[in-house]
Amino acid sequence: MPPIPPLFALSIDPSGSIICTQPSPKVYLLTFQSPPDNRTTPAFCKTFSLALDIIEHKFPRGVLVTTSAIGKFYSNGLDYENAIKTKGFMQDNMYPLWRRLLTYPMPTVALINGHAFAAGFMTAMFHDYRIMNPHKGFLCLNELEFGAPLKPPMASIFRQKLPRPETYRTMVLESKRFKALEALREEIIDGVGGWEETKTFIEESKLVGRGESGVYGRLKEEMWRETVALLDQDEKAAQEYEDGRATASEARAEDALKTVQEWEKDGWAGRPKL
Repeated sequence: MPPIPPLFALSIDPSGSIICTQPSPKVYLLTFQSPPDNRTTPAFCKTFSLALDIIEHKFPRGVLVTTSAIGKFYSNGLDYENAIKTKGFMQDNMYPLWRRLLTYPMPTVALINGHAFAAGFMTAMFHDYRIMNPHKGFLCLNELEFGAPLKPPMASIFRQKLPRPETYRTMVLESKRFKALEALREEIIDGVGGWEETKTFIEESKLVGRGESGVYGRLKEEMWRETVALLDQDEKAAQEYEDGRATASEARAEDALKTVQEWEKDGWAGRPKL
């Protein structure tokens, strides 16, 4: 089969790209690569968002599929150190991309070819459907391992989309690495395979025509209202919320410490200390 000519191609600074092809009628395949492991940098997010805009406004409604040209990784997540140093990174880059995917006016499918960790896994979750390579790759929220709290929209998308709280607990509090077949059993993904299986899934689910009535994106916006609202918070409101939670947590910890100190002083008089 000869190579499919691209509908368009975009550059990701400094050495990446997103290429859009149409391997089937009205099925738009976005293939991204941002070496070495598709980190969700500002340039990656903005270019991805631009590709979504181009497909929506320049081509007929159909189905969007995203995947990676880097075999080992779908996306290894954000560059955490740079992200926390970049003012407005989440509100100006990551959240707009996630909101766009979550409420996109046509069906979206993440074809997860390799590892999807942290923000890379989250990006896949903001799609409507997920098909995963059964032979390699893990899905993992590893924030526990590098000491990063989940921000409200990050937690919300899993809370809303995962069918069982036990899966969510294991995912967050144990940083469990899910292989494809286990992810399928836990209903994190919708199928296993590569492009051919994804094509079959699209055909059997009759996804191509789903966006034609014009309400597909609005229906999703209402379905995922909680997460959409959190993504829409401005930076000041989001920071005030997080600061408030941190302050309350510190106050509770101080109160608990005082209680323990009083217990040691009064309740353990004349007894051996721990």
